[in-house]
Amino acid sequence: MKLDENKVEPVVKLSPKGLVVVADTTFFSHANGLIVFREPNLKKNVWWSLVEYERAESYLRGKSHLEQNGFKITAVILDGRPGIRAVFSGLPVQMCQFHQKQIVKRYLTAKPKLEASQELKAITAKLSSIDEEKFSAELRCWYDKWNNFLKQKTTDQNTGRWCYTHKRLRSAYRSLNTNLPYLFTYQKFPELHIPNTTNSLDGFFNRLKSLVHVHRGMNTQRRKRIIVEILKGRKFPN
Repeated sequence: MKLDENKVEPVVKLSPKGLVVVADTTFFSHANGLIVFREPNLKKNVWWSLVEYERAESYLRGKSHLEQNGFKITAVILDGRPGIRAVFSGLPVQMCQFHQKQIVKRYLTAKPKLEASQELKAITAKLSSIDEEKFSAELRCWYDKWNNFLKQKTTDQNTGRWCYTHKRLRSAYRSLNTNLPYLFTYQKFPELHIPNTTNSLDGFFNRLKSLVHVHRGMNTQRRKRIIVEILKGRKFPN
C-alpha cells in the first residue's frame, strides 16, 4: 500500500493548552509509514500523518499544525534520529533513554569482551537510575581512563592506511557524549512531567501494528480508515 503524506491530517479535539509530545515514525513496510505526535500524560494522539519517508519536514509540519491550532508544545521526547532534533530547537528535548541504551548495545553487543566496553555498558545501564551530574562524572572518568586505548590505530600492511582499532567503542562513547545534553531533560523540568522514554508511543505502535496485521486482507482505503479510528482512540475489535 502506497501512502499519501497529505491525505490524513487530523484536527486536534482537545482544549488548546501546553502539550508534552512524544514524536516518532513507524513503518508497516517500505515507503509505508506513519508519523505520530502523542501526549503521553493524556495518552492521546494529537497529530499524525501517513508518510513514505521519515524526514525532518514532516515533523516540522506536525509542529506547525499544532501551533496553528492554538497549541503550545512545552517539551518533546525523541528517539535521537539525526536532523529531527533541530525541528524543535528552543524547546526542552528529551532523548529517549531506552533508545540510547539500544544504540550503545548495537555498537558494543550484548556481551562485550573488551574491559573498556564492559565498563561503558555498565555505565550506560545506569542511565535511568542516576542524575545527570553523576552520570556525566562516571562517563568522564571512563574516558580519562581509556583515552589512550581509544586512540590506538591499526595500519593496513597493503595500503599503508590506518583506522582506529576500536571504532565501535569510540562510536558508542561518541553517541553518549553527543546526546548527553538531552538525556536528562526530564530532570531539569519536573513541572512538565516529561517521560524519559518514548515508551508511550512505542507501545501504541505495537498495538496498532497488531490490529492492522489482523485485518491485512482489507483493501487499502479501509485499512487507512481503521488506522485513523485507532489513532483517534476508538475501540476496534480484533
